[in-house]
Amino acid sequence: MEEVIRSITDPEMLSQIERVVPFHGYLSTGVFVGIQIYNIARRSLGFSEGDRLFVTCETLSCMPDALQVLGGCTIGNKGLKIEDHGKMAATISRRAPKGAATAKGVRIVLDPAKTASYPRLHSWYMNAGLVSHEEAISDLIRAEDGVYTWEMVDVKVPEKPVKRIAVCRECGESFVLRGDEGLCRGCAERSSKNIQIDLTGG
Repeated sequence: MEEVIRSITDPEMLSQIERVVPFHGYLSTGVFVGIQIYNIARRSLGFSEGDRLFVTCETLSCMPDALQVLGGCTIGNKGLKIEDHGKMAATISRRAPKGAATAKGVRIVLDPAKTASYPRLHSWYMNAGLVSHEEAISDLIRAEDGVYTWEMVDVKVPEKPVKRIAVCRECGESFVLRGDEGLCRGCAERSSKNIQIDLTGG
């Protein structure tokens, strides 16, 4: 992998890799895709490092880690949402203007119609053969933005709900209400499973 990294001439990308790798553990192909997607979004939306961003990742695998580190988007700060559709795609937006119902964003996808021009990368992407991260990343470095497709989108800004807290009548622990339920989600799920077991056992 060191030889692959030495082939990168962009000092900013090298810096990004240095920041992301300790967080993820190693430079995977998915992490490198995340870095490239972040950079496409930055050019498309014109944001600077440190700007408040919101990301929806369409995969749980590797890619979100790069966007967490570079974009400062996490589950905890509500900047990162995972909708696991099994796709190497992400939608990135800036903070919406005050009072706006939507924010300008960009959805970026690693496009199989374009990766087909890079056989090793395409084979990795389609899980059609054993391809090392070094080989796939080498193709991504050569392809640059040429294997991605993106479009500008309007991202709906969700209304911030008023947080309501209740005490579960089953376990006695406090939890955030979503409706008017009397059980926390854990107890409600256990209760539902017990009912199903009773029904099938009866």
